[in-house]
Amino acid sequence: MPKTLSDIKQTLDGNLGKRLRLKANGGRRKTIERYGVLAETYPSVFIVELDQAENAFERVSYSYADVLTETVELSFDDDFHGSIVMSGQ
Repeated sequence: MPKTLSDIKQTLDGNLGKRLRLKANGGRRKTIERYGVLAETYPSVFIVELDQAENAFERVSYSYADVLTETVELSFDDDFHGSIVMSGQ
């Protein structure tokens, strides 16, 4: 698993355009689970285009630090059974 911000960015750069499951901490013991496609990566953030049928938002962005601190967990796989899971550990 990636341990630094640059490792996380490099891993995400290699998965551009792939479908993913995003689990995010929504605060107050809420976990938000969304599905979409990794659209873009920038020096400090990455953007996920969400499935329109399930979400009110078109796009969300998170920082690489969110993955490192396990506020966000990303799973890349068509069936989402954990082939590549990104979290801070």
